[in-house]
Amino acid sequence: MARNDSRREWADHYWWSHDGVRLHARVYPGGEGSADAPPILCMPGLARNARDFEDLAPHLAQYRKVIVIEFRGRGESAYAKDPMTYVPLTYVQDVVALLDELSISRFATIGTSLGGLVSMLMAASLPGRIVGAVLNDVGPELQAAGLERIRDYIGAGGSQPTWMHAARAFAELNGAIYPNYRIHDWLRLTKRTHKLTPEGRIVTDYDKQIAAPLRVPNGGDAGIDLWPAYRALGAAPVLILRGALSDILARSAAEKMAAELAHARFVEVPGVGHAPTLDEPEARAAIDAWVAELPQA
Repeated sequence: MARNDSRREWADHYWWSHDGVRLHARVYPGGEGSADAPPILCMPGLARNARDFEDLAPHLAQYRKVIVIEFRGRGESAYAKDPMTYVPLTYVQDVVALLDELSISRFATIGTSLGGLVSMLMAASLPGRIVGAVLNDVGPELQAAGLERIRDYIGAGGSQPTWMHAARAFAELNGAIYPNYRIHDWLRLTKRTHKLTPEGRIVTDYDKQIAAPLRVPNGGDAGIDLWPAYRALGAAPVLILRGALSDILARSAAEKMAAELAHARFVEVPGVGHAPTLDEPEARAAIDAWVAELPQA
């Protein structure tokens, strides 16, 4: 089904995981002459959904086809029966099932946080198929303090009676991440991350059980050395974005990442923490430059 949200158009695509979870993606058709270009796969963060890319995806669709993934348990993707499947390796399997169904052999990725981890794991498990990657505030080395902060809040929280109440609560929780946001910014971000229930309450738009693996010792970490997975991106153009206030990706780790690959570039987004929304002018300019480096066929 095609949808038109003012200037944004996409088609809803649903597919099934290997364990019977119905999954959802938004598919934005590319511009004229982009049929042969490898598509861009956008993958959101841990507690996020396709609306994270509601501004970036139609912008990118000027150049090529864009597919925005909703991981299991988020947005319009169904919740998993087994909460212990809310782990990166399962997300990789889910995305590969979509690629197989759509007969996509080569593609680029834009991954925020968890989405970037999935990108790196896919580079390792699908050698040569990723033709470029944007890693948004994530890498092979993550800071313990930031991970602990995420463990503390993920899966918690109740409901709010109005969007304004929800925005103020969200701002209170995340004010240090976006210190320059005003209430209209928080409303926009809250409407990306929350939903209205049939009872008329505002709640976060994800299965609270995505937190279950994080409660297991080392369950929320990759548990493996991710540097080989990062290096598997090889000669593809790689853009490393870091929020200047990030407590997840250290500047030293981002600089090391840039030094490891010949075609990697590091750009810091000022005034934000984990993670940049990708709507910031600095992030958008860097992504446009990265798109220009991607192969056309």
